[in-house]
Amino acid sequence: MSATVEAVNVKAALLLAGLTVLAWPGDALAQTLRVGVSGSPPFVIEDGVALRGISLQIWDEAADRLNRPYDLIQFPNTEANVDAVVNGKVDMAIGPISITPGRLANPKIDFTQPYFNGTEDLLLPLRAPSLLARLRPFFGWAALSSAGGLMLLLFLVGNLIWLAERRRNAAQFPRHYLQGVGNGMWFALVTLTTVGYGDRAPLSKTGRTIAGVWMVMSLLALSSITAGLASAFTVSLSRLDPTDIRESADLRGKTVAVVDGTTSETWAKIYGARAKPASTLNKAIALLGKGNVDGVLFDGAPLRFYLQQNPGAPYKIAPFSLANQTYGFVLPIDSPLRTPIDVVLLDMQRKGEVKKITDSLLQ
Repeated sequence: MSATVEAVNVKAALLLAGLTVLAWPGDALAQTLRVGVSGSPPFVIEDGVALRGISLQIWDEAADRLNRPYDLIQFPNTEANVDAVVNGKVDMAIGPISITPGRLANPKIDFTQPYFNGTEDLLLPLRAPSLLARLRPFFGWAALSSAGGLMLLLFLVGNLIWLAERRRNAAQFPRHYLQGVGNGMWFALVTLTTVGYGDRAPLSKTGRTIAGVWMVMSLLALSSITAGLASAFTVSLSRLDPTDIRESADLRGKTVAVVDGTTSETWAKIYGARAKPASTLNKAIALLGKGNVDGVLFDGAPLRFYLQQNPGAPYKIAPFSLANQTYGFVLPIDSPLRTPIDVVLLDMQRKGEVKKITDSLLQ
């Protein structure tokens, strides 16, 4: 479709919206809309006595184009805002209201054209490990057992070499047990590490046979010990991360904070997590800071906005998303506002105005 045809279609849609508005009764034109508002930054931001944010700025632009005056009525959460539309207390609801199958199934409400696409994300703790925590893996059971196994091998080989050499080669492997075995262990060590100083060497056939077997075994032993230590350190160091939630499946059985009256409660149940409600996002994050929960389950944009406003906060967003979200304005079913608002939102999106508003608060 050419740009000219698209422009004609948009103009036709705007004309239709205008005719729809003109078709409303005169008192409806003069009526001030009651608009419910709820949500968290960056969609709804309390700036002193005024309100601003992505949802409010997009709606304000749409209302200005439709020449519709309105009054804002604040609600504590999304569910209360949507219920106000159902009960006729407001004419519409705005904010980061997810378009979900359950809400679409409600016979008393309808949604406008989506104005934002987002994700359901998880906020996790992020703390730099202390020096003691960094050194602890080197003294863990895996590291100590590997080192102990190596010492045992050196001790056994040292004894075998000493037993084979103590009579014929007493100059290098003295008959005195501690000194002789010590020299035998030294020979085993330099052979293991392929250094081979040559200051000690077996002369007997038995000693050389033991040395030859040990040379072959040391190749395998060194590789095995190195791999074991590397694996142990990798696992131990990975546990320095204060959370063991690395994928969505790890949420099962965990406790996560959610904002009361939002779809986050539903997502927590879907992923098998225990939801701990909080009245606001800040209070949910406070629960995470106190260690009362394993994470905060909420919409991704508000979580990123929080980290943007608090760059020193010891939190991070999980490297996976739990769901995709689309936001729209809520209207009573068969509302005459639906088509005019849809046309304006679509026009704003095509002109890049919605993206401009969104980017001004998220970047």
